[in-house]
Amino acid sequence: MKSFRLLPLICALGATLAMPLRAQSLVDLYQLARGFDASYQSSKSLYDATLARADQAKAAILPVAGLAVGVSRSTEQYNPSAGNQTDFAYGTENATLSASQPLYRPGNWASYRQGLKQVDIAQAQLVAADQDLIIRVGQAYFDVLAAQDTLTFVQAQKTAVAEQLASAKRNFEVGTSTITDTRDAQARYDLVIAQEIAADNDLRVKKITLDQLVGKNDAQPRPLAQPLVLPALLPNDANVWVQQSEPDHPAIRQAQIALEVAQLEIKKAESGNLPTLDLVASYNAVNNQDGTSTPGSSASRINAGLIGLSFNLPLFAGYATQNRIRETVALEEKARNDLEGTRRAVAQGTRTAFLGVLSGQGQVNALEAAEISSQSALDANKLGYQVGVRINIDVLNSQSQLFQTKRDLAKARYDVLVGGLKLRQANGTLKAEDLNSVNALLVQ
Repeated sequence: MKSFRLLPLICALGATLAMPLRAQSLVDLYQLARGFDASYQSSKSLYDATLARADQAKAAILPVAGLAVGVSRSTEQYNPSAGNQTDFAYGTENATLSASQPLYRPGNWASYRQGLKQVDIAQAQLVAADQDLIIRVGQAYFDVLAAQDTLTFVQAQKTAVAEQLASAKRNFEVGTSTITDTRDAQARYDLVIAQEIAADNDLRVKKITLDQLVGKNDAQPRPLAQPLVLPALLPNDANVWVQQSEPDHPAIRQAQIALEVAQLEIKKAESGNLPTLDLVASYNAVNNQDGTSTPGSSASRINAGLIGLSFNLPLFAGYATQNRIRETVALEEKARNDLEGTRRAVAQGTRTAFLGVLSGQGQVNALEAAEISSQSALDANKLGYQVGVRINIDVLNSQSQLFQTKRDLAKARYDVLVGGLKLRQANGTLKAEDLNSVNALLVQ
């Protein structure tokens, strides 16, 4: 009986002793995934592209300069009625240097500010992508640990059932039990074999998922240190978690900035009724060349410079500007409603995640008590079987209940840890540093 109690602990201890040679912590695998995951890298590239797009919008408020150069040559033939034919060749070279600087263009300035806002949106999207990566790595990490625990418990159960099957066979041979006990034990052993095959396959799948996420073959996550004390949920008030989401949540930030972009779009539309003023300057050089030495012909060079102001006042555009303003006002109202909807969704998601963590902690406490009770029930049934007041199926059922409780307890602990990360993601405060507190619970 004592060896049966220690069997899961021995299996876990063996895995722990073999672990440190190549096992990685949660932070280690997150850093690997950050440099490998295609989804996160895509968001990073989008952010870089948005920076370049913002610089493009800035060009509308900066000076513009250009240089144009041209060369032409023409030939004329002069053939009087009496005389020889004379050829005249003319060449022209011209160069124009022009520049302009917008002085008053409200629409261009609104576009420039929109470009800056788009950078802020891309930054919020990148933060959201990083939070999503943290959750995916954490989920995959603990999925592997849960699958390993399940396989370990199933293998331990197989050993226990095999011992019970051997005991039933011996008792049947000496006549102290019926063939029913042997067949019950054999059926349970065959079932555990099937469960072991399924658990081993599930572990392989979970490992593949983690490997593909972090870009490392045969990643080995460190297990949780034992005994484990789960950290308390602080602050223990859902309203505080909801209040924290307002300034930091990426989705709220995106919606808020989208509203500001819509407001700038109204200003752009209104600028269609406003005048524009530009400072313009140009310098033009024309060189006329005469390829002949006929009387009256001569080469010439003309240099002309210009500097001034260009003023443009729109008078009527077929009501296009007025309708554009109406459109942008409606879109601004839509953005405002989207912002309010996002705030409500974030608040609901935060409260749901908060209750999920509380429920998970309650399940862990209940399963810890159930594990003790299941162990006591198994001990009592084994003793009762030995003295003849219990049958073999009672012992087998107690074994199944104990190992199922152990599996559920291990998974509930992992769910609480992942749920804590998801709660911070729900209220938008999740950062890579939050992994350190989870990392501290692992075998070092």
